[in-house]
Amino acid sequence: MKHLFLMVCCAAGTLAASAQSVISGTVSGADGKKIYLFDDADNNPNDSTVLQNGQFSFTIKDKKELSVYALVLEGVDQPLLFVPEGGPQQLTLSADKFPVASALKANDNTKAMQEYQQQFQPLIQRAHALNQEAAGISGDDEAAKEAFRKKAAAFSNDVVKVGKAFVKQHPKALASMWMLMNELRPRLELADFEAQFTSLDKSLQNGKYGQSVEQYIHRQKASGIGIMAEDFSQDDTDGKAVKLSSFRGKYVLVDFWASWCGPCRAENPNVVKAFNKYKDKNFTILSVSLDEDKNRWLHAIKQDGLTWTHVSDLHGWSNEVAVQYNIRSIPSNFLVDPQGRIIARNLRGPALEDKLDEILK
Repeated sequence: MKHLFLMVCCAAGTLAASAQSVISGTVSGADGKKIYLFDDADNNPNDSTVLQNGQFSFTIKDKKELSVYALVLEGVDQPLLFVPEGGPQQLTLSADKFPVASALKANDNTKAMQEYQQQFQPLIQRAHALNQEAAGISGDDEAAKEAFRKKAAAFSNDVVKVGKAFVKQHPKALASMWMLMNELRPRLELADFEAQFTSLDKSLQNGKYGQSVEQYIHRQKASGIGIMAEDFSQDDTDGKAVKLSSFRGKYVLVDFWASWCGPCRAENPNVVKAFNKYKDKNFTILSVSLDEDKNRWLHAIKQDGLTWTHVSDLHGWSNEVAVQYNIRSIPSNFLVDPQGRIIARNLRGPALEDKLDEILK
């Protein structure tokens, strides 16, 4: 399914689904544009239609469990999320306000999804503004970078505040599972994330997506502090395979980033500073890029002065190492000791240098 809001989408429903259902409606100001229907299985549309007189209608086959579907309007980044359930559903929309409906006849799960999307509209606009601001910051403007970090931190705190309030108000809604997976997971410590999950209704926890969350929590605990880092191999910028285990004997920061990630690029000067300070003290960095375009990846490495080892399979969010380590947002990193144990996670800003000061004195 297409990306939603601030990160990759990956959640869906949990209850027993009914027979096939219909989603229909009108989108004013969009005649001649296509509207696509997606399910939660992949990024390929299930169906599409050209809007005539603004009208659309899709028939959806039933599934064993309720799932989150999406309507994607041509030329609009945000999908409209809904849940097929019960009888037919009708939406009244306009192209300039998509995906928030002005009127709807829908089940409770779809209504909750609409409430979720409506509440997040101001945050989405802030996210766009922050990404534009990050892209415009020059590599040597430390004051601008510091100001941006403060704005980004305030933004993340606001996402958590809105998200937690929504989950508390809607413990039985699939929208809360979606909120938890896509907005809160990368911003909460594992214990807090688990507490939010267990606050959801048992029908959500026991469904297959709830089971997926439980597996995620288990893997995170298994790969937590003091646990041996799983080995991996990926090609460097010259196409040569590099293994994490080849750095055994050194402290290694495994850093996940991408050339297109504004917060990553804003964080890079801190990483460069730490590398230059400690590279002769048994410390190095292994960067894993979630890029898809090799030229942009190589250009960003050169532009930001990242003079350590870099690897990528150029599969974006499907990067095998990122999937292996359940990386759901970037920048993200973990620090491995000379024996291969993970000793710290997500060291950003002065935290990275402080940790290296502590262990490399």
